Amino acid sequence: MEPLTSILLHPERRVGADMARWAAAGGGQALARAAQDPAGVRVAIREADLRGMGGSGFTVWRKWEAVAAELPKPDKYLIVNGNEDEPGTFKDRMLLEETPHQVIEGALVAALAVGANRVVFYVNPDLKQSLAAVDAAIAQWHASERLAQASKALGRTLELSLRPASGHYIGGEETAAISWVEGGFPFPRGKPPYPAQAGVHGCPTLINNVETLAHVPHIVVHGAEWFRSLGKAPGTGTKLYSLSGDVLHPGVYELPMGTTLRELIFEHGGGLLSGKPLKAVFTGGPSCSLLTPVNLDVGLDFDSLRACGGSLGTGAMIVVSEGTGIVKRVAEYMRFFAHSSCGQCNSCKVGTATMSRLLDRIDTGRGTAADLDTLENLCALLPGSGRCHLISGTVQLLDSSFRHFHNEYRQALR
Repeated sequence: MEPLTSILLHPERRVGADMARWAAAGGGQALARAAQDPAGVRVAIREADLRGMGGSGFTVWRKWEAVAAELPKPDKYLIVNGNEDEPGTFKDRMLLEETPHQVIEGALVAALAVGANRVVFYVNPDLKQSLAAVDAAIAQWHASERLAQASKALGRTLELSLRPASGHYIGGEETAAISWVEGGFPFPRGKPPYPAQAGVHGCPTLINNVETLAHVPHIVVHGAEWFRSLGKAPGTGTKLYSLSGDVLHPGVYELPMGTTLRELIFEHGGGLLSGKPLKAVFTGGPSCSLLTPVNLDVGLDFDSLRACGGSLGTGAMIVVSEGTGIVKRVAEYMRFFAHSSCGQCNSCKVGTATMSRLLDRIDTGRGTAADLDTLENLCALLPGSGRCHLISGTVQLLDSSFRHFHNEYRQALR
């Protein structure tokens, strides 16, 4: 289904690794402007209120300004994060496969804006088509005058490289990505220091998600006010929503940031399978929170969801219809997170394994009231106890399911 507002996935830009067709569709204009005024690019990004689309929703310009303020030691890095391993999320792979030059241009514009000379495309190794498309596109940039012109504007040689990620879910966390790019295991690191001060090999490092950088060329060419006007306040710009689960038309939809859950599911997704009533939606992927039918008119943007106790995350919306057991679904996701823990933090390694074991007991009718009490206590004790968001995200999921479907847990007890 063709999205209502399309700047990232417009048919003219879905040209794969064909650089000539990308240029004919307007590609390269933003890079030329950034070469003339890199500081102006940072101003445009700030005024556009572009947010990080990889899950955190962090204000992009703050990261950029922090990296721009640092001196090369001796290099500056930009990591384009395409690890995309969150269940239910499949937006970045579409951008990498169908419009890789748009992503590369966005990355090069960001590199000029912050003074980065090493750009690393960090892509999930299971996304074979994405890897092939990016590899082919980078080869064309190396053979093009555009990269040489960008290097001249930077005053240093700009290097583009492709680095398949580790294949671990936790590898998407920014400090874990740094560790992997350095050649180590993707263990998340404590902060501070933040990547802007000491990232890859101790050098200042900017890390942005694929979708985030795909927005950059359009903001530079059309302006911050234009970008803001595309969203539904308080959201700005457009967002790629990964819609899946019990809907008639799953897929990636580019819509105004702040589009309601009702619009996404029933207008664009075609409603639920077999006409069943809506029961719940896992928002932002399963590591975030659950919404219910009472939230159908909430805007799917960072601030509106936060206000109602939810989270936009990556923009993944996994729809659940009546008749599906929430306990079973949460238990399945908890097994995934327990398997995905890197084991560096005991609270995460033991906590996710314990939660998974207790949920499996409850789901299979072997659980007791004491098991449920233990899970509720863990929800109070574990958040913030790990080096990364994994343990907090799993607790957020479990706590959210308790808040909305506690009766199902009680009914499942022995």
